[in-house]
Amino acid sequence: MKTDELVTLLATGATAVETHVAVRRYSVAVASGLIGAALLMLSLLKVRADLAEAAMLPLFWLKIGFVASLMAAALFATVRLSRPGARTGRLPVAMATPVVLMWAVAAVVLYVAEPATRAGLFLGQTWQSCPLLIALLSAPALVTLIWATKGLAPTRPRLAGFAAGLLSGGIAALVYSLHCPEIEAPFVGFWYLLGMLIPAGAGAWLGESLLSW
Repeated sequence: MKTDELVTLLATGATAVETHVAVRRYSVAVASGLIGAALLMLSLLKVRADLAEAAMLPLFWLKIGFVASLMAAALFATVRLSRPGARTGRLPVAMATPVVLMWAVAAVVLYVAEPATRAGLFLGQTWQSCPLLIALLSAPALVTLIWATKGLAPTRPRLAGFAAGLLSGGIAALVYSLHCPEIEAPFVGFWYLLGMLIPAGAGAWLGESLLSW
């Protein structure tokens, strides 16, 4: 849709997208993406055998909390950016806060650790595969979220695509947490974030062409 066509629609009384439409579309998109990521994880990987024991560790829930917080911030951003005229001034703070807090924890962990163990805390055992697997698991959610956003009215397609991609990465990271043995804050704060940023970058690229009016 061209700018002059939008002006014409507004002048003739076109109304904004109703809130429940966005809620319904994103509910379907998130649920479908979560199911798709879970099915991919179960077919390509497996749930870690000691998940019950891992769930007793505070660091496991720190990882889950970090991912869930980024998911919530990305969902908030995606919904806002799908509606024209919505205020977006707080979005950078909402999306950066979980990262800053996790990096602060990681910095403390590395500072108090023995120098010989710091590389292991940062690299873990799966640093080479972790970001790529998260990006792979994000594919179903990225497709459904781009679909959901395209059906609304994003006026900043690149940013909307970035937010949708970050949300898909968060969904994938949450599912991947059930397989991944890594729980140390330095590892999660960098490699998990990198895995989520890959689909975010893909979403920004796709948004430029698929979400433009």
